[in-house]
Amino acid sequence: MTTQCYFAPEFFDGESFRKDVYFEVNNGQIRYVTESLVTNVSKLSGLVAPGFIDVQVNGGGGAFFNAEQSTTCLATMVKAHGQFGSTGLMPTLITDKIEVMQQAADATAEAIATNQPGVLGIHFEGPHLSHPKKGTHSEKFIRPISEQEFAVYARQDLGIKMVTLAPETVPLSDIERLISLGVKVCIGHSNADYDTANAALNVGVDGFTHLFNAMSAFTSREPGVVGAALWNDNSWCGLIVDGHHVHPLSAQLAIRTKQRGKVMLVTDAMPPVGTDDTEFDFFDGRKVIRTGDRLNSTTGELAGSVLDMASAVRNTVNTLNVSLAESLRMASLYPAQYLGLSQKGHLRSGADADFVVLNSDLIVKQTYIGGQLL
Repeated sequence: MTTQCYFAPEFFDGESFRKDVYFEVNNGQIRYVTESLVTNVSKLSGLVAPGFIDVQVNGGGGAFFNAEQSTTCLATMVKAHGQFGSTGLMPTLITDKIEVMQQAADATAEAIATNQPGVLGIHFEGPHLSHPKKGTHSEKFIRPISEQEFAVYARQDLGIKMVTLAPETVPLSDIERLISLGVKVCIGHSNADYDTANAALNVGVDGFTHLFNAMSAFTSREPGVVGAALWNDNSWCGLIVDGHHVHPLSAQLAIRTKQRGKVMLVTDAMPPVGTDDTEFDFFDGRKVIRTGDRLNSTTGELAGSVLDMASAVRNTVNTLNVSLAESLRMASLYPAQYLGLSQKGHLRSGADADFVVLNSDLIVKQTYIGGQLL
């Protein structure tokens, strides 16, 4: 059992800012937080805040989960995103063959069994999507749910399980079956009308993948998936704040409209995050090309992002004019609440010691997972 005491001149506990705080980490958890003087401490220089949690991350550090399903790939992704403050990831596999899904599940199970830092579970983004809203996903792999996929989703060794699907392509009975298996179901890559999306929400769907992107729009006579997402108070929405996926005004409108605590920052990150790589191989003989901080497939579509969570926080503060406290909660507390992780997303007694140290420009200086410096 290891114990370490720290001093933080600035401290955000998940709800409020505090100054000159001492906190003790014992065996990977925070034992206490106090303003009372404690001796023999390690001094942290900057703002200490809860570690960021990213529920949609396809790759990083040159690694791509669809290209390599292994614990080595997952470790590379965690390390790449850790340098930008992420302490928990939902590694995301986009639409692919059943064999790739099975291998991704095996890698995730191994990571969970060995308590691999930073891996919270697995997010299957597809393959049960809408062809008209497929985005950059490979059309040839889009398909209904078969018993082979259900066998993967039924596994109990994968940590947290998420599936993004289009409800107009999946019977409500199948959605109910997924939820009964402990899967968190999100709507995404969907051209559904409002009634279809709302029916899915009524049977237990509780999330929307990258709000506004690859989903039917809100219009005067048909609210669409976007309308269902903004109207429903019991669901969470992921938001990619990179300046490319969503107009700042649309993002601000969503944050203003949605119940507080239900919009969470996500990256939809691809392999170039944390590298200088300018391209990588994709599906169907395509490549994804990086131009500055934008990724496009050679067929033109946006193909994920090179966004990291610290940049998402900075963009939310500087571009969307959201308070720093709320921006930090959107990157940590709210995704933790969505995933049902009561010991993450805050820094109070009993919480996991997942925290980040930020300088005055909100650049990450240090990241700790379970009290260990990454």
